[in-house]
Amino acid sequence: MSFLNTLREWDQAVACVEQGDVETALTTFLDIEEKNSKISFDIGCLHLANKDLEAAEKAFDFSIGKDEHLAVAFFQRGITFFKRENFEEALADFNNAFRELRGNNLIDYKPIGLSYKLYASEVLHNMALTQAQQGQWDKAQESLLSALALKPKFKHVELALEAILKQKLFDLVEMRPRLLFRPNRNFVAELEQKDYLGKAKVVASVVHKDEFSGFAPLQPQSEDAPAIPKAPEVLRALKGEPHTVLYEFSPETSDELAVLPGNIVFVLQRGDDNWASVIFNERRGLVPYNYLEPLDMNTLSNKQGQNGTPSGPDEIPAPPFKEPPIRPLRSGRLPVPSGDYNNVTIELRRSQEPQGCIVKVHCSYTVVVTALPGVPYQALLQRIASKLNLPAPALSLSYVKSGERMSIGESEMTSVWHCMRNGRLTLWCTFSEDPPKKSVQALALYAYEASSPEDLEFSQGDIITILSKVNEDWLEGQCNGKNGIFPASFVQTLHKD
Repeated sequence: MSFLNTLREWDQAVACVEQGDVETALTTFLDIEEKNSKISFDIGCLHLANKDLEAAEKAFDFSIGKDEHLAVAFFQRGITFFKRENFEEALADFNNAFRELRGNNLIDYKPIGLSYKLYASEVLHNMALTQAQQGQWDKAQESLLSALALKPKFKHVELALEAILKQKLFDLVEMRPRLLFRPNRNFVAELEQKDYLGKAKVVASVVHKDEFSGFAPLQPQSEDAPAIPKAPEVLRALKGEPHTVLYEFSPETSDELAVLPGNIVFVLQRGDDNWASVIFNERRGLVPYNYLEPLDMNTLSNKQGQNGTPSGPDEIPAPPFKEPPIRPLRSGRLPVPSGDYNNVTIELRRSQEPQGCIVKVHCSYTVVVTALPGVPYQALLQRIASKLNLPAPALSLSYVKSGERMSIGESEMTSVWHCMRNGRLTLWCTFSEDPPKKSVQALALYAYEASSPEDLEFSQGDIITILSKVNEDWLEGQCNGKNGIFPASFVQTLHKD
């Protein structure tokens, strides 16, 4: 059963209870397949009102199983146990209800659909009555005195204390019968179908006595309609100057934007280095300005026929066939972001140079090198290393063969180049860090007590391994299995021969 069906049946069952039809409400509740804690609580309350105590106990069991912090469910099950004269279980549930109050004087369940306030003093009142039933009069008196110390103070608690002093029983505090959890009003309101659009009304029309109320646009009825439509307003509404893309552009860095011939982009800013910041398909990036041509709105309108479409196939512009211009140089190199170079993906794609490939290295940023298929391993590795600004010996390449990652050496390059399909090849690059330096140790000249959690505590004569230098006055080190910082003046560095 879907959530909407559960919500609908829950709302119908509560409505039946309000109308006095408890049997129909119970049937509707029991037909719900996925009962939550609140629905099970409602079922238990209806069984308790009908004095079907066994069924009420099972329903409250299910409710608590779904939500073990629902104090009011413990309270109701405690009342059920009390009426079945199972006083030990009743006392345990009243204790659980008091525990779930978590030191509060009351819990108001109205925000979650139940118009009831569970007071701690009333829980203690029922707890005292249960203790009295077991002959524990002293404990019952203590429970009622605790209830009197809480606010607000109820008259029935004072009367119960007078009865306890005379070792007499008193009445049980119960919820109002048939008081149930309701489903969320906002969710119930969404069950009703709403007509957000309503019925359209013609305010003004060129057609006499026009009563059209649909959503299709009316066709021009006057004979002197304009022959040439206006330029597309959507182009004027967007920010930037419209330009037409003349040549395909493939990005080589993360801040560049891929475009195809015929695309219309909006130039926001043109730099001195002949690069333009553009918007295309709600994405912003850089495109060479010499790949673009300003789009004249009037020219666009003149090329269209009377109905806003080209008048014939001769007027459809042919796609550009010229070679794209040389890619302009960026005015400044982008800063190389720091990051882990392991699992770097290297994508090889054919460039426009004869028998050439563009090697794309993707990590936290993208670099590009040009390589000819068949170049030796060291030559390819050196080009990638120079782009990553890392030493070539610290890098190693690998590729996937038969589903397994294989390391690449000079002898495997022939097999690697055979794996290139459609001018593309994927490799992986790992970066081996420098071998760890020899640890520097120091002798503790004085004992140091830690004054904060990040301090390293040690005794005089301890040997400390120095991990790093924080500043001129503080060092980071390790001693007795703990790491922390300490004053540099407290230790003396040991020099090994």
